[in-house]
Amino acid sequence: MSKKTFKVEQMFGSKTRARLMNLFLQHPQEAFFVRELTRRIDAQLNSVRRELKNLLEIGLIEEKEGDQRKKGGTLADKKKYYTANTDFILFEDLRGLFKKISILLKQNLVQEIDEKGDIHYFAFTGRFVDTPEIPTDILIVGTIKQADLSKVIGKFEAEIPYEINYTLMPREEFLDRRQVADKFLTEILGNEKVVMIDRMS
Repeated sequence: MSKKTFKVEQMFGSKTRARLMNLFLQHPQEAFFVRELTRRIDAQLNSVRRELKNLLEIGLIEEKEGDQRKKGGTLADKKKYYTANTDFILFEDLRGLFKKISILLKQNLVQEIDEKGDIHYFAFTGRFVDTPEIPTDILIVGTIKQADLSKVIGKFEAEIPYEINYTLMPREEFLDRRQVADKFLTEILGNEKVVMIDRMS
């Protein structure tokens, strides 16, 4: 029996609200203008404004004036921008919850990719383990149709506030590159990673 797929919007009632909450909770030191938010979470302007109002009312975020957004920065006119309210009584609880939600979403991703292909190895690296200097965020070894992989990755990207860099390589190529200590592969394997599938032996 296949596992049920977890969807954030089922818990929070709105995909836009869930994405905004995730963005503010995971980036508490950053500030965002409304139009930036629409781009970051890929949502309609009216929907973002409506959900910002909801988050302001419960106290999770704060509204400020644009000329104070960045030290030393200058703006032609004052614009409202939004930041997380780290003093909100439920801030740390919600942040912890969204970290756990992130784990569920990752499990969904791995399961879907595993079901659509012949996967020998799957590891989260790069930004998923706070090492953005690594050249890829996901390493997949095996065979899967590119169209299927792109679709699954795209659906996953819709739930998180950034694009994913991923690498897909056949098993034979992986083994060859590992044997010759290929620089790209060595950098990935030699740094922190979270291995979700390992059927290489």
